[in-house]
Amino acid sequence: MTDALHIDVPHADGTLAVIALSGEFDITTAPAVRTRALDLIADGHPDLVADLSGVTFCDSSGLGALVGIWRCAKEAGGSLTLATIPDRLNRMLGVTGMDTFLPAHPSTEAALAARRGDRTTT
Repeated sequence: MTDALHIDVPHADGTLAVIALSGEFDITTAPAVRTRALDLIADGHPDLVADLSGVTFCDSSGLGALVGIWRCAKEAGGSLTLATIPDRLNRMLGVTGMDTFLPAHPSTEAALAARRGDRTTT
């Protein structure tokens, strides 16, 4: 039995939004995550923080969705920041080299603070 994916948006203010995922991020759920993230970008929130603390499994489709979201955010003048990455997923990001272009923080609060810091220095 799979762990159903839940997508929440606990924070959306100005250009910044948090998308929180819990469950399995795989070939069956990646399209819904991508769609929700692109909707947030289209709604004026191109700076996304993805809270991955509840992700129990991630396959290559989930990683591909993150790259697609990152590209779309970048094209909209925004960014994608990861927060609270489970150890197994963190290792996958390192092996694939995705950790070189997707900034990560130990918590959503730390990611939000870093984003606010970015905004005040630009």
